Amino acid sequence: MSQPAARPVPTGPYRRMPLQPAGSVPVDFTSVGIAESLDTATRWPDHSHTVHELLWNDAGPSTLRAGPRTWTVTPAIGLWLPAGTVHSAEAPAGTVYRATYFSLEVAGEAARPLPTEPVSLRVTGLLRELLLRLGEEGLNEHSRRLTETMVLDVLAPAPHQFLVHEPTAGLLQPIVAAVLADPADARTLGDWSQQLKVSERTITRAFRAETGLGFARWVGSVRIQRATTLLADGEPLEDIAEAMGYRSPSAFGAAFRKLTGTTPSSLRG
Repeated sequence: MSQPAARPVPTGPYRRMPLQPAGSVPVDFTSVGIAESLDTATRWPDHSHTVHELLWNDAGPSTLRAGPRTWTVTPAIGLWLPAGTVHSAEAPAGTVYRATYFSLEVAGEAARPLPTEPVSLRVTGLLRELLLRLGEEGLNEHSRRLTETMVLDVLAPAPHQFLVHEPTAGLLQPIVAAVLADPADARTLGDWSQQLKVSERTITRAFRAETGLGFARWVGSVRIQRATTLLADGEPLEDIAEAMGYRSPSAFGAAFRKLTGTTPSSLRG
């Protein structure tokens, strides 16, 4: 199957886009895709789309933020973004990203309800080929609608959501700042309890109230997201393990599998 070429984009590091509530702008398509190759690190400030968006990359990592949550997008991990979701995004130079937009009408015809919140998706071989088919020139209307139906039918949340929910509670800000600055920070819940002069239970309750995770799982989610970005960028496993604070690649692999149910190499795209 021929793959639509990604066009180089030399337009600069900061792109403004409009805020469009769901369904606020009429569209003349049922689905449409774009592919761009970035020659410079690029940021998109807060914006939203009148239609649904499915993001995935051909090469490199990118991140997308909606409220306090930040998702990773790579060649192996896509993201479903419902219409009207306000979000920002950024990607380093060399990233090749793809986006397929679906009208509210065609999405409303899906055989099962589609996610109403942003959700990570595994970009399987089948999903990838179906999305590429939607980008083929000369695809007739019948084939397009059939392919759209199949795409929407095979969409399924990834077993692990590759996101970090950043808590805002004042108590947790020293922890959040330290771990986001250095995921290898080895301080334990007990260490933070002593440093902040509160009980371990108080810290755990604060994390669970905002993120649904305890301290250790939240730290793990930061490490997994950062590691996933490095994996998509082609960094060696030894370097990733060290940067994430693990004693060895095997220790990193074991922790990665425990949290995600898959191996680090499977997410290289």
